[in-house]
Amino acid sequence: MASLVLLLLILLVPTLSLPAAHCNDNVGFQLKLTHVDAGTSYTKLQLLSRAIARSKARVAALQSAAVLPPVVDPITAARVLVTASSGEYLVDLAIGTPPLYYTAIMDTGSDLIWTQCAPCLLCADQPTPYFDVKKSATYRALPCRSSRCASLSSPSCFKKMCVYQYYYGDTASTAGVLANETFTFGAANSTKVRATNIAFGCGSLNAGDLANSSGMVGFGRGPLSLVSQLGPSRFSYCLTSYLSATPSRLYFGVYANLSSTNTSSGSPVQSTPFVINPALPNMYFLSLKAISLGTKLLPIDPLVFAINDDGTGGVIIDSGTSITWLQQDAYEAVRRGLVSAIPLTAMNDTDIGLDTCFQWPPPPNVTVTVPDFRTGHKN
Repeated sequence: MASLVLLLLILLVPTLSLPAAHCNDNVGFQLKLTHVDAGTSYTKLQLLSRAIARSKARVAALQSAAVLPPVVDPITAARVLVTASSGEYLVDLAIGTPPLYYTAIMDTGSDLIWTQCAPCLLCADQPTPYFDVKKSATYRALPCRSSRCASLSSPSCFKKMCVYQYYYGDTASTAGVLANETFTFGAANSTKVRATNIAFGCGSLNAGDLANSSGMVGFGRGPLSLVSQLGPSRFSYCLTSYLSATPSRLYFGVYANLSSTNTSSGSPVQSTPFVINPALPNMYFLSLKAISLGTKLLPIDPLVFAINDDGTGGVIIDSGTSITWLQQDAYEAVRRGLVSAIPLTAMNDTDIGLDTCFQWPPPPNVTVTVPDFRTGHKN
């Protein structure tokens, strides 16, 4: 069966204002990304186990979204446009005038920006107060005939206001009013960037686990994502290990250059173009052709990485998974290559949810060299 393959941030400071879709190379900001388990007392083994469990749930949700056939049912259609609500990284931002600061899940696999609003009929637990639209001078509910309302997969109308419903690939969902608001970005003690007329979901019926956040920020390729609405010529992020105390960073506009996202390893920066999957156009698909371990090209048919005519298959880069997931044939080739190259006893470790591990420490006088893992195009 074809399946998806996963590759795998109140002081008086300056504030710049810009309308939505007018962020450019001369304007930018950077945000800190916080891992969902940051600041907890979990052991390294527990952190790894939790990351693996979240990744498995994420993959299952992505696969369920990928195999849904084209339908006219609005609820099922909404499922196609979004994926899993669980995420790995949280971003800090502010909404409204005066700004209310809150934390949201960063998700490259979906588009909608949303938070829970008061009065909340059904809401998940969150660490900050619900957003009260009556206390913001810049909140404007969008009319049913607005172009942004038409960008929803299944827009509805209630009292002349645009109403949305989003069902994610897991048990999460959000429903409420689509509105325009002012969002403020920028780290403490830095220049703030305020973007006006950003469409977002003001959710009053919500379900699911928000990972100690207060909503979601979609970074997908669809028209309602933050990326599309700000319209920067570029954005990037650099994710550090979830075991590291060094925070990850997200860059927009002028800050999103190769030097800011490159590490201090001294290695040259490489790039690969995105491709579009018509069935899932909001996701970031890559063109993967081959995998090698060290200098050895693994015997993998490039077709296992291809996007099929029905939209299944393909390779995506996703902020919601910590580990790399491969199609079964490709995975077996990688596994065989590692077992052959590493002079240690291979074992199944079900305690952390992985099926190929190696006994450590190595026996005396045994030198272990793990081969470089490379992906890309065939030469």
